[in-house]
Amino acid sequence: MTRRDLLWAGALAATAGPAPLAPLTVPLRRLTDKRASSTMEQLRRFRSDIWAEAERDFKRCGIEFQMTDGTGEIKRSPGSRPIFAGLERGAINMVLTDHVPQDYGAVAGVTTLHEGYHLCVIALAYAHGHQVPYLSVNTCVHELLHAFLQDIFVSRPKWYQAGEREIRADWYATRMWLFQDGAVVRKAAEAYVRRLRA
Repeated sequence: MTRRDLLWAGALAATAGPAPLAPLTVPLRRLTDKRASSTMEQLRRFRSDIWAEAERDFKRCGIEFQMTDGTGEIKRSPGSRPIFAGLERGAINMVLTDHVPQDYGAVAGVTTLHEGYHLCVIALAYAHGHQVPYLSVNTCVHELLHAFLQDIFVSRPKWYQAGEREIRADWYATRMWLFQDGAVVRKAAEAYVRRLRA
């Protein structure tokens, strides 16, 4: 190898940048609430627009979903607490329904730890894609970020902590959407998946 070849190889290595990371696979179980009065058009719009946009944003961060689809159910206990049927351990359970149970005080979606299950509830009538940076982002991206950023492991946050978490999720969702900046999200998701599997 000549000196010129050695310098040329060094220059190429310096401009190549770091090797892309292997995709991080997150198990996700998507359940359609059989008691919901959602329309076929709402389900179609969710899958082709809202969910496709969320998948694209996460894929830019190197995050992919190992997805299974099924049917679930949101029932009510005699004490009026929600009972979720069809959930599985070791995965994020995303329940697609017509409304978020009132217990959670949310309209479009909520992500929480429910009796040991990782639960994300999406109200199809109110879910939306990206609309306004930092204020109104994709419902699925926003809710999944609450899991990845491990907000779900803090029970009964103070009012200011809850508000801070909402702003933080919208901040990172906007960074992913507009700037394809998902380094922090990828790192947080790696820690979340380790915890999910434990």
